[in-house]
Amino acid sequence: MQQANNQLIKHKKQHIQTQQTTKHRILPKVMILRSVISSNQPHYYLKTMTHMTLVSPTPTPSHFPKILSMPQNTSKNVAVIGAGSAGLVTARELKREGHTVVIFERENQLGGTWVYTPDTESDPIGLDPNRNIIHSSLYSSLRVNLPREVMGFRDYPFVVKKRSGSDPRRYPGHKEVLDYLNDFAVEFGVIEVVRFGMEVGYVGMLENGKWKVSARKRGNDDVFDDEVYDAVVICNGHYTEPRIADIPGIEVWPGKQIHSHNYRDPEPFRDQVVVLIGGAASATDISREIAEVAKEVHISSRSATSGVPMKLPGYDNIWLHNMIEGVGSDGGVSFRDGSKVLAEIILHCTGYKYHFPFLESNGIVTVDDNRVGPLYKHIFPPAFAPSLSFVGLPWKVIPFCLCELQSKWIAGVLSGRISLPSKEDMNADIEALYSSMEAAGIPKRYTHIMDDCQFDYDDWLAAECGCTLSEEWRKQMYFISRKNRNSQPETYRDQWDDDDLIIQAHEDFVKYIPELARAQKLPR
Repeated sequence: MQQANNQLIKHKKQHIQTQQTTKHRILPKVMILRSVISSNQPHYYLKTMTHMTLVSPTPTPSHFPKILSMPQNTSKNVAVIGAGSAGLVTARELKREGHTVVIFERENQLGGTWVYTPDTESDPIGLDPNRNIIHSSLYSSLRVNLPREVMGFRDYPFVVKKRSGSDPRRYPGHKEVLDYLNDFAVEFGVIEVVRFGMEVGYVGMLENGKWKVSARKRGNDDVFDDEVYDAVVICNGHYTEPRIADIPGIEVWPGKQIHSHNYRDPEPFRDQVVVLIGGAASATDISREIAEVAKEVHISSRSATSGVPMKLPGYDNIWLHNMIEGVGSDGGVSFRDGSKVLAEIILHCTGYKYHFPFLESNGIVTVDDNRVGPLYKHIFPPAFAPSLSFVGLPWKVIPFCLCELQSKWIAGVLSGRISLPSKEDMNADIEALYSSMEAAGIPKRYTHIMDDCQFDYDDWLAAECGCTLSEEWRKQMYFISRKNRNSQPETYRDQWDDDDLIIQAHEDFVKYIPELARAQKLPR
């Protein structure tokens, strides 16, 4: 798995770099951080979370860039699908560029996956197409896995507000993120263009090149209202349709299966023997949490390569295994390391599938092994560009910043301020990426993974838009946070060693919130 990821990153970096032009030059990545991350030298000190927390006054509208009106002939009427973080920042950028925007949001509040609910779906593994759909995948105890300085939008820092109920931690809980998104929506007038409780059932192109959007009020099965738009931006997220592991013999296995999408708290796992499949962030957090009440937790992960089951250091009831070989009618789960356990629950922390049930593209835009394509730069399908676009598909990224840059590009293209290549050149670019992945033996499902090449991608977008490139402190802070998350998953949220980068971030934030200079005694 790691080898495949490394190959993919190498090929994506090469692909992005081949797109550089003298007009839009991408600056080389700073390599100093690489040596810091790979160094075996010990960290000299750790600061607790209370020492460097950023507290700010409530920002006022004058602190943020104004939304400018463009000439009337450049303005488009645009539908945005989804009012999560991607949809909100997309609407802001479209408004800034002078477009008219409507956001369709199926829930009764904004925030997308950041809206926590204790409710779960009727089908715990999410295979029944007729199940009740719960959009959010949050569990009750979830805290973000990025520092708040890194996580926020570039010109709207994710700072602590002086108000009742705020979470001052550097890695706050999910409610703090939802509050931040609500503040963002109010600050930039985005909330005014959201149609809540409106479920989109159809998006399709008309003969005149415009788009029909059919939506209904949730709970009304019969009445769809049709509207016509110049363009549609799809921001419906990708944390709702569970991806399930393929397990030989599962049809006769008598235990219970659940996907992490429907995990809320550890209580249902009390005194149970649990097999958890997955090795990403949610698997790490959930496995530790359920181990507090479960009898045993057995983690099955591609990254476990020892060949024998190993007890997780610091835990008496968590074991690491490699992949599952199969399961049987006796309740047994057999692993490729030769071990077998009798389990009562299999918990799939196996990710999600991209899902656009409302989009009718006559087979032009497809989802094939979790590759959404063909898409130029993960955004524009050439056949429909620029009037159809996607925001937020890449993963293993800093999502808010990436969505902000993607939406800036879309807004500029729609207004005519930024030009796209020809359809032929866009298709050639896509084919070059696909061919390089195939030659390297990289599965299609990794098409939208970014990881180490995300800043190259972000900076390419920034150059196209004519805005500043990624801040060096943000890059370094991201990689240090990732290193700490991998090496000390239990403590990285409350202990860190990058206070110098925090100071740099705060100094940068003063551009957007001048009061920080007084609050933090920073230079203005």
